[in-house]
This record gives sequence, C-alpha cells and structure tokens, in this order.
Amino acid sequence: MTNAHDVGARPGRALLLLPVQAVLIAALGLLVTGPLAHHWPLSAEDDVNRALADRRAPSATSLTDWLSLVADTQTVIGLTLLCVLGLLLVPRAPRWWEAGFLAVAVAAQSAVFLLVTLVVNRDRPDVPHLDGAPPTSSFPSGHVGASAALYGGLAVLAARHLRGAWRNLVVGLLLLVPLAVAFSRLYRGMHHPSDVVAGLLNGACTLLVVGAALLPNARKGEAEPEPAARGARRAVVVRHPHACDDGTAARVRAVLRGHGYAEQWWTDTTPEDPSGGLTPYLTGTGADADAAGPAGQVDPVRPVEPLEPVAPLGPVDLVVVCGGDGTVRACADLVAGTGTPLAIVPCGTGNLLARNLGLPVEPVAALREALSGRAVGLDVGRIRGDGLAPTRFAVMAGAGFDAAMVRDASPRLKERLGWAAYVLSAARHLRDPRMRLSIRLDGGAPLERRARMVVIGNVGALQGGLPLLPEARPDSGRLEVVLLDPRGVTGWLAAAGYLASRAPVRSRASGTRERTAAHGALEYFGAARVDLSFARPQPRELDGDVLPAGTRLTAEVEPGALRVCLPAPTRIGAQDRTGREVEEHGHRDARTAAR
Repeated sequence: MTNAHDVGARPGRALLLLPVQAVLIAALGLLVTGPLAHHWPLSAEDDVNRALADRRAPSATSLTDWLSLVADTQTVIGLTLLCVLGLLLVPRAPRWWEAGFLAVAVAAQSAVFLLVTLVVNRDRPDVPHLDGAPPTSSFPSGHVGASAALYGGLAVLAARHLRGAWRNLVVGLLLLVPLAVAFSRLYRGMHHPSDVVAGLLNGACTLLVVGAALLPNARKGEAEPEPAARGARRAVVVRHPHACDDGTAARVRAVLRGHGYAEQWWTDTTPEDPSGGLTPYLTGTGADADAAGPAGQVDPVRPVEPLEPVAPLGPVDLVVVCGGDGTVRACADLVAGTGTPLAIVPCGTGNLLARNLGLPVEPVAALREALSGRAVGLDVGRIRGDGLAPTRFAVMAGAGFDAAMVRDASPRLKERLGWAAYVLSAARHLRDPRMRLSIRLDGGAPLERRARMVVIGNVGALQGGLPLLPEARPDSGRLEVVLLDPRGVTGWLAAAGYLASRAPVRSRASGTRERTAAHGALEYFGAARVDLSFARPQPRELDGDVLPAGTRLTAEVEPGALRVCLPAPTRIGAQDRTGREVEEHGHRDARTAAR
C-alpha cells in the first residue's frame, strides 16, 4: 500500500470539497424534514426525545449541563485559540500546519453549519428544553459539530505525536467527548437524534477534508540536526517517487547526514521493480561512477536516476525505505538474511509494519527515532503458491475477503482518503460467498473449514490498533493465523465487538494453539509453517499488494532474518515488546548476522 501523500503539494485543493460537503448535508436535511420525515427511524425520533425527557434526574442533568458548556460557542472558540497558540509557541519547533489544521477545521465546520441552517428549517423537539434555544434550525447540531471538529482534531494531533498506552488513552478520551455531547443535546431536549448524527457527520467530514489539505505539510520546515562527527557511513535510500515527495526526501537526506551517513545512494522504485534495483547496492556489484556518465554527473547524496544501477564498491551500512508496506516488503525480501540493517520511513497508505513496531507515523520523525535506537532482529514470513515465486513478507498475507478489499479499493480514493478507502471497498464485499479451504499446521493433519477470509500474520494490529491477530509478534518465531467466518449481521457485529474490545485470547489446545472467539466468527491458530489450499481460486494479497488468484498458499517463518532499526526500547511505549525481548535474549542479532 504505497500510495502518495502528494496532497501536500497542493495544500488548498482539498478545501474545495467543503462547499460540496455543505450541499450534501443540506440535501440530507431537506430529506429528513421532507420525504423521509414520516418513515422509520425518523418517525420514532419524537419518542426518543420524550423518553429521555421523562427520565431526567438531577445528577444526569448536572452532567449534561457541563457537557453542553464544553461544546458551546465561547468555549470552543477559547479552547481553539489556546491550542493554536500552544502549537505556535512550541520551543524551537512551531507547528504552523497543525495549528492551521485545527483552526481551519473548527472555522470550516461552523461555516458549513451556518450555511445548512439557512436552507434547512427544523423546529426543536416538542419537549421541555433545558437550555435557551438560539434562533437557528435544529438541524444539524452546532454543539455536536463544533465538539467533533475541536476534540476530534485534537485526537488527530495526539495520534500523530503520542505513542503506546498514552496515545490510546488520550485519543480515546478526546473522541468520547463529541459522543457525550451528542447524548447531552438529546437529553436536554435541544435536538432530534438525526440532528446530532448530522452534527457528527459535519465535524468528521470537515476534519477529513481539512486534514487532507493541510496535515501532509506538517513539520515540513522543521530544522534538521547538523551532521554529527560519527565517521562517514554509507546508506542506500529506496524511494517510492509518488509516496515520498521532494520535501520529505530532502529532510530524510539531512537526517541521514546528521547521523553520519555522509555517502548516500538514492534509487526510485518502479511498477516493474518495487525494490528500486536494490540488489547491486547490497552486494556492491553495481557499475562504478564512470559507467554512469561524465565525471561529476552523479552526486551520491542526491536522488539520481541513472540508466544503470550505480552502487558503491562494497556493501552499504544501511538500507532506508521511503514508501508504504508494499515497498518495505519488496526491500525486506532482499535485505533479509544479509545482516544489513533496514530503516523504515513510512510514506504509504497503511504503514502497518511501522505502526506495529511503534514507529511514529510522521515519516521523518520515524527515521530520526529509529536511527537513535538500535538494529533489532525480527522475523519474516516466506510464502509461495501456485503462480507465485517464493517471496518474503513482513506484515500479513491473506486470501478471500481482505484480498478482494485490497484489490477493489479505488486508487483515487486511496490517494484522497488514505486507509479509509479500504473501509469503503470492504463494504462492497460483506456479502461475498464463503470459501472452502483446508489448513495444515506444521505438517499436521489437514483441517477442513469454511470462511470468508484467512490471514497469516507476522504482526497483528490493523489501523487504529485493531488487534486482528492478538498474539502475533515479529520476534516470536511463529506465524499467527485467523479465519473470519461471521454468519449474518450478528456474526459481523460479534467479530467487530470482540476485536474492538481487545479481549484476551483463551487457548483451547496446545501445539497449534487452536482457539475460537466471537461465537465462532473468529478462529485462531499458530504455527511455524502454514499450508492453505482452497476449493476454488481465491483473491490473494501480500502486505497490501494484490497477488494473482490461486488455490494454494504456503507460509513459513524465518526467525530473526531481518534487522530493523527501532527506537530505544524505553521510547517505543506499549508496543515495545519486540525491543524488550531482543534486549533480554540479545543473541538473536548475532545469529541473524551469522546467517
């Protein structure tokens, strides 16, 4: 998943979607107050308001009074100004783009709200009101929209800068505020349920549009450290040309120089070669400078596009990958087993490996922290199948529902919405037929199953930390497998609820560690080798890249085969099990280098 974050090159373009957003929400309001008003569930809204009004209690009234206060106009404006000033006054590193994101999101939400109220005229619920009613339409809820823009925006910024348990706690609490405000507006008789839903929609869409316009530019002007006196070292940088823009590349170059990598060779990926012709740089067998052209034509510290690979005479000290999971996978396939450390600069749509390893989501910050830590030996999976040449993966391989979702995600939506485009693609495949498959673990007896998807993972968390494979660790010496087989709406809800709860897994058997969860919608296994066969050809994917459909997959773990630069264990946070275990069992790196 290596789609570009090139919206940053056109920071104002995405903002043109705000008028479209206003029109769509206004049209929704006209439907709610017109043709759909007497149809369920809108016809039941008055019953909801009356039920809440009848059950008011002093304690709940006091709580909702406070919730309404944190979302009223004066509070939102005041908090926004304080947060913007705080971002601009950060010592030595003012965050101009992030401050602009927060201010524009709150202001744009208010503008859309006012425009919609000019078009949609809806009376407030016919129950006693606990607040004074301003002379505006009840649709949409301004309090809810403002809280979604402000506190949701702060959650976005917290997710960019915090890690580990603190990140989950702070982001979760901030995202709860708009939901609590929505309930308070219903409880206090100020809005219909559809009004608060439209308010949440307005705030969320505003964050999405403004974030796409401004956040890719965040920290673009941040100063990089001066070169350190560490002795000249050599690095090759594999760059996805669309995912890693020129500004990011310049900052990557400066960070590498600051960590002593005075000699740098840059190479771009292509659709035909997603590793950017990395092999000559690892072996030092590429052409010398004379083969590239006249003297002085090639500068090893600037990105170059030679007709033939230009590699140093001898292996490099570091491989840096600027791209998404697909680019990282292609490079890891070549680097694994060589002992050469690999540093990840996450520039793609999902960046699942970087997230699972506790790296910051901001590309240059991830590189800076990784180079300040140490190289750690991690597992990779080696996979083969009908129509597939043997190759390695670092994140997950799958077949069925997830592969179809990856295959059919719109490239344009991935560019605009990021990983959210996969959610839209997934909705199209919720009713796909189940597949018949056979699974064999570590050469044991085949297990016959039906499922909608099967995933083999080296790491376990999806976007937002969703633990698809709770026991997967990149240093466990095993691969984890999950079969997803929900039955109907209740099955999907049970599976989603189980994953969202992050409930601990209960082992049912030793050896292969078979276990089920969510009333049978999820079934887990663990093994060093996994053989899958399907009754019919199924779509397949590998670290977010689509593979040809087929009927077989075989995956084996290669323990400690890939050395990855990671932050110091004390800085990785809640996801630093990798770093701690390698510190405690510190001979793995030596074994990896020996291989």
